[in-house]
Amino acid sequence: MDTAADPLAFTRSLNGKAAFNRWCGIEVDSVDPGRVQISMPWRGEVGQYAGFLHAGLIGALIDTACGFAAVSVVGLVLASHYGVNCLRPAVGERFVARARVIKAGKTQVFTACELFAVAGGQEKLVATGETLLTVDKRGTAA
Repeated sequence: MDTAADPLAFTRSLNGKAAFNRWCGIEVDSVDPGRVQISMPWRGEVGQYAGFLHAGLIGALIDTACGFAAVSVVGLVLASHYGVNCLRPAVGERFVARARVIKAGKTQVFTACELFAVAGGQEKLVATGETLLTVDKRGTAA
């Protein structure tokens, strides 16, 4: 499948191939060149001891959203470094990550993301992060 022909279908296809993403319940909501929104519903298995979204899942959502934003511009990528800033406890019915490409080069892509907890229709910013990705020269996924 050509990423340029239908970027949403292409990204959803990649997401569907990732067993971890399927286990988490991650969904690809929207894709525009250099921008992606993904979401994940709350369930007890993704929580930590106090009932908040586990920081590991916060990092996974940020990394996944940033990776998909990069894919929408340069094709397949691999994360080489990422950082996460947890701003408040992540409590909600659903979590929404919005990522964007900051700069795309031939071998590296810099991205940024904001993660929101959604409860009662209200969004609260719970974390931010950034990912440095390297362009995967092995080819494209079908």
